[in-house]
Amino acid sequence: MTTKNSSPIYWSLLICEDWHIHIAATDDGLCFVGSQNHSFEELFTWAASRLPGRELVQHDQKLQPYADELAAYLQGQLNQFTLPMTYSGTPFQEAVWEALREIPYGQTRSYSEIAEHIQNPAAVRAVGSAIGANPVLITVPCHRVISKNGALAGYRGGAEMKTRLLELEQHA
Repeated sequence: MTTKNSSPIYWSLLICEDWHIHIAATDDGLCFVGSQNHSFEELFTWAASRLPGRELVQHDQKLQPYADELAAYLQGQLNQFTLPMTYSGTPFQEAVWEALREIPYGQTRSYSEIAEHIQNPAAVRAVGSAIGANPVLITVPCHRVISKNGALAGYRGGAEMKTRLLELEQHA
């Protein structure tokens, strides 16, 4: 159900080779990239909690530019996203997400390096929580964050998705 003066959230299912990912955008830009092979429920739950009262409308044509960029990335043909994104969180979350966007393609950083980058070196656990709340997987590359010892840590999309994205970037 749409409330007055609220635009819908447009969504589509990106299918690229064996990737199946729900994506969503508002009129302001890409606002959600889901986990590989997760159901529509992931998008629905996110929208209900983050943008309550806004109608979800399937609109493949409107999402096509975003789908094209994500598909090019998943095929190893794109290493930097150019289309607009829109997301909101706490000031701390947004600082973390912006720091993630600065990690170069094919490189990784540790949680502690992100905490130091945002000038809050004691906030390593909070950095992990902010990363877990990232609504736009892949485009805000939280998959590039690993543990200090080099181990792959948690990822909203799951360990298999994180591994695949890191391998893709290493081989592209």
